[in-house]
Amino acid sequence: MPLLPDRHPQKDFFILDISDVVPKDDTASMEHPMFSLATKPDMRWLRYEGGGVKLQIEPSGRGLPTIFDKDILIFCISQLMHRKNQGKPIGKKVQFSARELLIATNRRTGGNSYQRLEDAFSRLRGTNFKSTIRTGGKVETRIFGLIDEGGFVYQDNDSLRLDHCDVILSDWLMRAIEADEVVTISNDYFRLRRPLERRVYEIARKHCGEQKRWHIGLEKLQAKTGSNAALKKFRHNLRQIIQEDNTPFYRIELTPDDLVIFRPRSTKKVISPAITLPDWAEDQARQVAHEKGRDYYAMRSDWLAFAQAEADKGNPARNAGAAFVAYCKKQKTLRG
Repeated sequence: MPLLPDRHPQKDFFILDISDVVPKDDTASMEHPMFSLATKPDMRWLRYEGGGVKLQIEPSGRGLPTIFDKDILIFCISQLMHRKNQGKPIGKKVQFSARELLIATNRRTGGNSYQRLEDAFSRLRGTNFKSTIRTGGKVETRIFGLIDEGGFVYQDNDSLRLDHCDVILSDWLMRAIEADEVVTISNDYFRLRRPLERRVYEIARKHCGEQKRWHIGLEKLQAKTGSNAALKKFRHNLRQIIQEDNTPFYRIELTPDDLVIFRPRSTKKVISPAITLPDWAEDQARQVAHEKGRDYYAMRSDWLAFAQAEADKGNPARNAGAAFVAYCKKQKTLRG
């Protein structure tokens, strides 16, 4: 099954700054199965234990929040982290147009898209969690939701035209944002069709990162995904994902003894036909970005545009890695 098409290749540069915001996910929900992989209403009461963590989930009247509902949280987290990295104040309330969210998460902007968003708000708001998952150095043991509020705001006139969306994130999620317990994910995450494929990518991104190799037993992986399929069916589904080989940045291998192995596709990133960045340069640049409170991927994108323009003039960088690190070090710090 191929990736979903890129439905908005040109984005919409007249709304917000979608093209500049890098998608980010919180590591707590990447680690543990907090979202249903079902495509139909899932009314199960869930209990999960693993790695010293206990998690109980009580569904809303519309069912458990799905892995596709999580797009809303990823969008909100990305907006807040973008502002935070620019040194701007952030709060629990995130305001945006529905169109912004739909474009950023590669969704259709017509049909029943807005009704689906409203249903997702209901599941995210109405589902109750009780867990020992730590965020921002604290453990939440009382009942909590992922968002406190979420919905549409309309203009107060005869037409009641949709004006914007408001989402108020929970304290549990805000602690993760304030503690920088988030990681960058690929834009192609939003092009993955299968719920399980999205979940497997999240787990790989959280645990493997840019290590040369990370492995996990098949049964343990199934528990971390939240899949309720029989192990035989889960194995079959994972083999399909491996065969299709669409998982962003990672290749997956399943051994005969049910060991699942993840490896980055490359330890070097060719970011244009003529420019390749070595690992050491990316490592140093990430450290510089962290120290300056800047978004690493935004800096890399800006430098690439500059380096490509110079190459087009016949002035290619002799040492792309060194040039990139030097560029990053010259950028203004955004930390107070």
